[in-house]
Amino acid sequence: MDWVVSLSLMLGALGVLLLMGLPVAFAFIAVTTVGAYTVLGGDRGVLQLARNSAQSIANFQLAPIPLFILMGELLFQTGVAHRAIDAIERVVTRIPGRMSVVTIFGGTIFAALSGSTIANTAMLGSTLLPGMLKRGYHPSMAMGPIMASGAIAMLIPPSALAVLVGSLAGISISGLLIAGVIPALMLAVLFVVYVVGRSLLDPAVAPPEDLRQMSLRERWTPFVIYVLPLSVLFAVVIGSLLAGLATPTESAALGSVTALLIGAGYRALSLEKIARALVETLKLSVMILFIIAASQTFAQVLSFSGATGGLIRAINAVDPTPLMVLLGMIAILLFLGCFIDQVSMLMVTVPVFVPLADAMGINDLVLGVVYLLTMEIGLLTPPFGLLLFVMRGVAPPDIGMRQIYAAVMPFLLIKLFVLAMIVWQPALGTWLPGLMAR
Repeated sequence: MDWVVSLSLMLGALGVLLLMGLPVAFAFIAVTTVGAYTVLGGDRGVLQLARNSAQSIANFQLAPIPLFILMGELLFQTGVAHRAIDAIERVVTRIPGRMSVVTIFGGTIFAALSGSTIANTAMLGSTLLPGMLKRGYHPSMAMGPIMASGAIAMLIPPSALAVLVGSLAGISISGLLIAGVIPALMLAVLFVVYVVGRSLLDPAVAPPEDLRQMSLRERWTPFVIYVLPLSVLFAVVIGSLLAGLATPTESAALGSVTALLIGAGYRALSLEKIARALVETLKLSVMILFIIAASQTFAQVLSFSGATGGLIRAINAVDPTPLMVLLGMIAILLFLGCFIDQVSMLMVTVPVFVPLADAMGINDLVLGVVYLLTMEIGLLTPPFGLLLFVMRGVAPPDIGMRQIYAAVMPFLLIKLFVLAMIVWQPALGTWLPGLMAR
């Protein structure tokens, strides 16, 4: 079978099943099973799929995924996140677009604690959106920062998707987790600059507030009680990785234990809340592990059918530069992000993009950061960006999808600018992991 036909059938069948509404994990396993039977030799191919599946999920490198998810779930189930948002609001005063800036600060802090874009956006939306609209904020200045800062959880550690990208693409997981820190902080700073600048140019979009006079102690005591202890969690997870004291698995385990202790310290822990956190962790982890179970065989099917090699030869025949290839990958990922979810983007492209990047000499950490950034952009890209629908779920009924699309557009442009900066100056993604290695 010609490699073009093989590649088209595999990716086309996967796309059809996803459009039919089949869950990603089941669609991926179904296509891989048929491909293994057809290309790898009937029953032997199916046996190979079973062997690969067992080997894939027995990989100890995947342990950070459920542990990072559990860490974030413990923080949200115990309500620690909501208390910290209130404390941050007291500290941020006398700045144009104050509540939008509070949203960005809070969203970035909890992105560095939860690793879940959906939970981060839902928490910010349910906590801050009603108050912002009540105070006269324009819907775009209320919803845009919530969605944009909520999505940062895709990029900044502890990101479960970063662990998944690293494990599927063969990229250093600890290096990839650290590589996302600088781009994430760049995004947060640029969001604040945009919000303050727009509020100065058009004060009507973020009306000034008459804040209640508070003493220094009233303003900072909640911050010390509810926010500073969370910095311990960040220090435990990121500090242990940066200092080389712990592997990603060990840092994730330390983070989960620290989150449990923080919840207990606030007397917000109960067996019911722990059970809810464990159930949510189990749901997400099982879905991800199902996909990983079929990923190795999917790549083998593409390789044995000649699709991977044929595509690389076809691209080499054009004699492109590594930059041209990387830009082509970004264009494909951004297009896919408009229509399919992030895990599907990985499954469709990793078996093709990783060998191609190796052949072109593209730095693996740069490729990993590009994946995370494009997937983050995909969360906010109309018409089917997942966080757009999360926002629709927490927004008032009179706010339609057009308003949500308009609110996110300036922040999408900022994210595209940071993506361009990573391509132009790859050191923005590789400098910190290199420092950690030294």
